[in-house]
Amino acid sequence: MIPHTLTIAGSDCSGGAGIQADLKTFSALGTYGMSVITALTAQNTQGVQAVHAVPAAFVTAQCQAVFSDIRVDAVKIGMLADTAIIAAVAEALREWRPACVVLDPVMVSKNGHRLLADSAIDALRRHLLPQASIVTPNLPEAAALLGCDEATTETEMVEQGRNLLKAGCQAVLMKGGHLSGSNSPDWLITPQEAIPFTAPRIQTKNTHGTGCTLSSAIAALYPRYKNWPETISHAKTWLSGALAQADQLDVGHGIGPVHHFYQWWQ
Repeated sequence: MIPHTLTIAGSDCSGGAGIQADLKTFSALGTYGMSVITALTAQNTQGVQAVHAVPAAFVTAQCQAVFSDIRVDAVKIGMLADTAIIAAVAEALREWRPACVVLDPVMVSKNGHRLLADSAIDALRRHLLPQASIVTPNLPEAAALLGCDEATTETEMVEQGRNLLKAGCQAVLMKGGHLSGSNSPDWLITPQEAIPFTAPRIQTKNTHGTGCTLSSAIAALYPRYKNWPETISHAKTWLSGALAQADQLDVGHGIGPVHHFYQWWQ
């Protein structure tokens, strides 16, 4: 049976991140993708120029339309913009109880534009972390959720991941791309164990949408493997390939996207 995967996130009109990156990932990994759009962004490879949040009632209407008609095997949540949208998404999750919820707490774009209001961070922590199967923060996002300094070592990453578990999520993938070094260390933290995932740092400037792509790959692959270690291992391997082939694309004049279809396009 082909999995059905739903992304709840913002739109990137340049196609490299957000809803567009999620749907490309879902397709590349063999799942049927659906979307609930939470915000429209005017952005390109050089940055975000404007953000228009979708009214919360319309976010609710989109969720109802999908969940009431179509089986949803996994949900990926990305950009949520504000407190009202967080409340709408949290209520939809409570009503429909999808089996797998991957929460990527998107707060700032790669170019530094705020994508989540500061006032909404507490709402994200209180209403969505307890409903998440896994949370996939980078180091600044984890620090914001915990109200602490950003981790500077892998030991601190693991400690912060364990603190995030106390908020109610079932698992945490701490993404260590902000640490220095030739490798990029990630840590999977569950109540039972802490597992490192290390990958060589790919030498490319074209990393737009990397975080969206990894979290959507996890959502796409979890229905196949049914456990976090295998799911994350395969998701990271696939993402490494998308990064390694990113320079085949010639998109924009800034930070270009990863190559979601590197296995398919010649």
